[in-house]
Amino acid sequence: MKRREFVIKGSMASLAVASSTSMLGNFYSSKGSKDVVNIGIIGTGSRGGGLIPFIEEVENLNLVALCDNLPFRLEDGLKRANRKVTGYLEYRKMLENKDIDAVLVATPFYSHSKIEIDALQAGKHVYGEKTLAKGYKEIKDLLLQAKASPMVFQTGHQLRSSQLYVHVVDLIKDGKIGQVEAIECQYNRDSSWRRPVPSPELEKAINWRMYREFSGGLVAELSSHQIDFANWLLDSTPTQVMGTGGLDYWKDGREIYDNVHLIYSYPNGVEAKFTCLSTNAKDGYQIKVIGEKGTILLGFAEAWLFPEGQPEKKHGEVDGVSGATISWEQGKGIPIKINHNDPSKQALMDFRESIVNKKNPISDIVSGAKTAICVQMALDAMHNNEIVHWKSEFDDVLKHVHKRSLSGGLSR
Repeated sequence: MKRREFVIKGSMASLAVASSTSMLGNFYSSKGSKDVVNIGIIGTGSRGGGLIPFIEEVENLNLVALCDNLPFRLEDGLKRANRKVTGYLEYRKMLENKDIDAVLVATPFYSHSKIEIDALQAGKHVYGEKTLAKGYKEIKDLLLQAKASPMVFQTGHQLRSSQLYVHVVDLIKDGKIGQVEAIECQYNRDSSWRRPVPSPELEKAINWRMYREFSGGLVAELSSHQIDFANWLLDSTPTQVMGTGGLDYWKDGREIYDNVHLIYSYPNGVEAKFTCLSTNAKDGYQIKVIGEKGTILLGFAEAWLFPEGQPEKKHGEVDGVSGATISWEQGKGIPIKINHNDPSKQALMDFRESIVNKKNPISDIVSGAKTAICVQMALDAMHNNEIVHWKSEFDDVLKHVHKRSLSGGLSR
């Protein structure tokens, strides 16, 4: 392992050094076209590496560089790319490359704020994977840098880019299920979440999700998508959160909880519940929005409407809701039919469009920061066994960053 690591480090370092030479001229042949965005990925683990095929499918989004400080991860990423890209072991070297317009940051949670601040200061547009940042200070520092920067910043809560989710949010806001009374979410898996480690000294580098110093656990990695959805749907942030969790099953040295249970209270009286388990995957992922006139159940790529009282079965389609008789018999309500791309791919398409058209992203730094604050509130509530209230000290900076994002101060 160590000899192989040495060989890879040597070859990757050479590749990074070569990034400023003329041999890379053909990599950036499309540079200069106002519609083409050259992008690099910082962090080529499961998420960053998994987005490589999607980036390559997006027209005029041009993957030109990859970076990871673990050589074997970088090597895996380079193998996944369908074209020649530059490899870097140090992200600051990537940021020095003026041919790169934007970076996608998919590194461990604790490192998001520092890397993304550096990227903005280097004049790069940023796609920052969720959750935005770990810790209140880090969230605020990133917000202030974004306020001072003319660059596009998109947070990787891709549900906001899903045509299905956008349609469902519009249906609910248009009164399809009446006044929203409650939201119930779960994101359950039957998995240890542990990954194999080729060498003991790499335990925390690879299994960083297991340790509180680096990770927000199940809340930051899974439930944050659904928390962001609740904020979006309700056009609000919660006034408080209470929660509990435990390390009750996986006895393998991890520090993060293997089950979490949260209740957020919103100003309009809606209580939003979030459960995340790592020991039982029954019904997996789902969001249930409960209204006075009905309920909408959302999966990753499907949704169903359950009108109150289960009216007589009807055929046809109204507001994208297809009345399929068989669905009632299966207990899945009336299916909501919308053609849509994979949300991760659509989010990347939206990112490129925001850069080219100099507009604020659908999932911007303000919405990302609000969700990150909610995540940190939940961690404090569980770890300190207390009710945690919304951090009002963020209100002014969020308002000012939002004004900046709407003022047209975005740079190509």
